[in-house]
Amino acid sequence: MQGSVQRLTLYPLGAAWSVRIRASVLRPVPRLLSPSTRTLFSETGVWEKDYRTETRLKVEEWWHPRIMAQWKKDALQEDSNRKKFYVLSMFPYPSGRLHMGHVRVYTISDTIGHFQRMRGHQVLNPMGWDAFGLPAENAAIERGLDPEEWTKSNIESMREQLDSLGLCFNWDREVTTCQPDYYRWTQYLFIKLFEAGLAYQKEAVVNWDPIDQTVLADEQVDENGRSWRSGALVEQKLLTQWFIKTTNYAKPLLDALADLPEWYGVKAMQANWIGECTGCYFDFKLKVNGEETGEVLSAYSFCPEMVFGAAYLAILPSHRLLHGSSSVRPALEKAFHPGRDCLTEISALNLFTGHEVPLVISHKDGFDGYLDTVIGIPDYSEEDLVVAKAMNLRWTTVLNNHEDGTQTLINSEEFSGLTREKAFDSITQKAREQKVGGHLTSDKLRDWLISRQRYWGTPIPVVHCESCGPVAVPKEELPVTLPKLPSLTGKGASPLEAAHDWVNCKCPRCKGPARRETDTMDTFVDSAWYYFRYIDPHNPDRPFERHLADHWLPVDVYIGGKEHAVMHLYYARFLCHFCKDQGLVAHREPFQKLLVQGLIKGQTFKLADSGQYLKREEIDFSDKEPVTLGGGRIEVTWEKMSKSKHNGLDPQEVIRQYGVDTVRLYILYAAPPEQDILWNVKTDALPGVLRWQSRLWQLVTKLRAARQLGDMTTPSLLKKKELAETRKIWENKNYAIQEVTSHFTENFLFNAAISRLMGLTNTLTSATVKVVQHSVEFEEALAVLVMMTAPMAPHLASELWAGLCQVKNPLSPLLKQGGDVMQQSWPTVDPAYLEVPDFVELSVLINNKACGTVTVPLQVSKDTARVQQLILESPLGQKLLSKRSIKRAILSPRTSLINFLTDE
Repeated sequence: MQGSVQRLTLYPLGAAWSVRIRASVLRPVPRLLSPSTRTLFSETGVWEKDYRTETRLKVEEWWHPRIMAQWKKDALQEDSNRKKFYVLSMFPYPSGRLHMGHVRVYTISDTIGHFQRMRGHQVLNPMGWDAFGLPAENAAIERGLDPEEWTKSNIESMREQLDSLGLCFNWDREVTTCQPDYYRWTQYLFIKLFEAGLAYQKEAVVNWDPIDQTVLADEQVDENGRSWRSGALVEQKLLTQWFIKTTNYAKPLLDALADLPEWYGVKAMQANWIGECTGCYFDFKLKVNGEETGEVLSAYSFCPEMVFGAAYLAILPSHRLLHGSSSVRPALEKAFHPGRDCLTEISALNLFTGHEVPLVISHKDGFDGYLDTVIGIPDYSEEDLVVAKAMNLRWTTVLNNHEDGTQTLINSEEFSGLTREKAFDSITQKAREQKVGGHLTSDKLRDWLISRQRYWGTPIPVVHCESCGPVAVPKEELPVTLPKLPSLTGKGASPLEAAHDWVNCKCPRCKGPARRETDTMDTFVDSAWYYFRYIDPHNPDRPFERHLADHWLPVDVYIGGKEHAVMHLYYARFLCHFCKDQGLVAHREPFQKLLVQGLIKGQTFKLADSGQYLKREEIDFSDKEPVTLGGGRIEVTWEKMSKSKHNGLDPQEVIRQYGVDTVRLYILYAAPPEQDILWNVKTDALPGVLRWQSRLWQLVTKLRAARQLGDMTTPSLLKKKELAETRKIWENKNYAIQEVTSHFTENFLFNAAISRLMGLTNTLTSATVKVVQHSVEFEEALAVLVMMTAPMAPHLASELWAGLCQVKNPLSPLLKQGGDVMQQSWPTVDPAYLEVPDFVELSVLINNKACGTVTVPLQVSKDTARVQQLILESPLGQKLLSKRSIKRAILSPRTSLINFLTDE
């Protein structure tokens, strides 16, 4: 591991623990420097002419603790006059080692955080740990350790690694989901759901992982029926499980997507997962021979407005009532005959209409979507009509067809006479008010299964009493903490069953004997609300204060992998909608902008015949195509980095080789955030950012040297040619500010922002000595260039700024205001630039040869087709291109240039 820790202290945090590491001691390790060869300007006042490898490492060593200390100081300064900006990256599971995907997401959040702070915002960029779950429990079982100790040591390790990357998080707001002071409030929110009738327990056929010995949600099983984590073939089991009724919020969650900005395709994924919310469930009480059984069954209707026309209730042969411990199971078994529809002795009372209908076992293996219970309405479906007639059932006609094609309801009590559309709204609304159903949802969405039969998770705060049934633990008795277990095996029933003193308790309601719930919650429950806790992480009285939630939410930019586009984001949105309805927060949606990041893929080599992955040292690269050392054929692909594929990278080693800023710039420059990066240091991206850093250094060197040529800077010495040059620099500076600011705020195309800064670098590099020596335009453009580089390469920019601020005879106020570069205000476009007609002068090349220039409107200057059209219509284009066949027009993204490739 890179870095040396001089002091590491564990501080108690209530009943929990936390790690605090002195920021000044975890720094990238520089190569040993000879004191007589290289120096650092900030340290010695001597400016090195070139930006060498040892200079880069020395720069990062010097500035790393200073940048972090300044960030911490700024974060602690509360200022109500500053606008808030909440940038959030998805918190990691503490595996013990960072991977390059972590480096990418946190580089992006850190860059945005620095940028927004320079814009004057009060920035929140927190970090924490998604610390419960199977990996820690399995690792602890394998090593004979306590999962808490394993998790704690991993957090210590990853905290050091994050610190060595120079990432400026608000560590004073750190949360860890396995600490009692966090999961106390996870339990509190569960109880709120339970009290609202949204958390419930029922028997269900579930996905069982035979290796990890736990239930899996449907989304945790792949298309081949295997567990997403263990890879085992999933089994089906009937178990009593805890669910959260997310289906009640399906329609609001679907509708709310329309008010959010585009989420890089994720909105469409969310909408597709929810499905069309055109039906709803109604609650029914089951009866046998006229006697109520005490069981309530929810059944789906595709046409809620026609519910008064129900003829029967249908369940599948696989339904839990036929296979579980239900009191109606004997009656169902008596009636069941495989392969045909079976009328039973059981009836179902619709709690909305008051009508009683028979229960039928369908001959089908499945209904639409995930449904296992539906309402048969003959007026709606020809198939329902056939079933009802075959069984000689009675039903009420509820539709009146008019000559003009409209339909109104009849025989539907107060809803008679309404059109189907109005009746749909009125009936579902009244059912919701009566709390007997009516929540619009789709046929493909199920409630959220949260039970897990493992130890290392948030205990479900419920006790089971023979007299009272399931009873929530009183809120004042939270948290229900995990008991210490002597050992974990991962086999059999829930490990918590072994903690007899913990399991056996008293009922909070009747004070009689009771047993604690021994299932724990899925970790997705912990991560469904962590963005709330960051805003008030040390509150001992409630999950968070309302006024703080209203101030900081919604999250302005949420950054993470696209693999969380469905489950995590859906659950987090659901929890926020619920908290809004509970009066805990003003905002219904938790995240404003979502920035999904692609994978970082490594080159993989595997045997063509067997698919076995090979290490690089097992391959012969001497020929054009790589082969095994024995000459065997190899398949070369790009895949997600992993140890098993021998294509991973240790971030610490990469940083040791190239430096923090180079790695940051490479990650931002190699591809837009949502695209995958194919990690190949031989491509243009890495050499490009290395060259650019050197050119930035050379520009500061150039200015410092030019100002040593004379005692005075005299802009009046500039002639017409030099004034034209300064005008071009001024225009390019303002254009760069416009473009880079837009990329940082609108589309997050950091690669395009870097390209624009490279373009400004080119302009400044070509400046004549006289312009460098005597113009304020060059000086300000270079200052702006360094300032806009700072969020992405903070260490280099800090040293460049130090060199700029000590330049001889400065002209610009920017260099006289003091402070490090990270404390400067983000540059803004000069008002005069906005008054100038928005035109760009493009250089026109034909087959790589310069032929002249054409002026085009700024707003179309990036549109290749429009630029080509304007140039062809210009006198230059008419003269040189009208008789040529154009194969391709290449518009440079970095400079004002277009190249026409034509037939000679």
